[in-house]
Amino acid sequence: MTADGRRLTADDRPRPSQVVSSPSSVVPAVILPATFRDLNQARALERVCFGPEGWGTLELFFALLFPNTVRLKAVADDQLVGLVIGDRQPWERMGWVATLGVLPNYQRRGIGGALLAACESVLGQPRVRLTVRLSNQAAIALYRQVGYQRVSVWHGYYSGGEDGLVMEKTVNN
Repeated sequence: MTADGRRLTADDRPRPSQVVSSPSSVVPAVILPATFRDLNQARALERVCFGPEGWGTLELFFALLFPNTVRLKAVADDQLVGLVIGDRQPWERMGWVATLGVLPNYQRRGIGGALLAACESVLGQPRVRLTVRLSNQAAIALYRQVGYQRVSVWHGYYSGGEDGLVMEKTVNN
């Protein structure tokens, strides 16, 4: 069920066949829709992954309720270990990945890539963009590996004046 009361159709749902596991992972993660009930765990994840720049309670509150927002979580060990929030912009035939984070103890297990792929699918747009810190080489490597390319640089986008790299992928939905 979406925040606006509409039932998810098969086309809306992530394909949570998606038990994500790789040889280096001991515990698989399952990708599911995130809901308002995930607010506290989502806020904790944002703090761990992004520090003071992580989304605050109010931003997450609205993102978890706004009807046009794609919100997916990765669950392992009975806890939220990853989160992606995307925004549909159909007037531009594009989607934006607004935030993507995986708890450090669960990184490098394919969870971030699985969340990203599920978000791209549910966004349903031919192009998807995201912004990443220029210093976040691990994330940039993941995005390049799955087909994102540099579009531009937003100078001083992040606190402390760090530039943001805008990347885009053409998605075959």
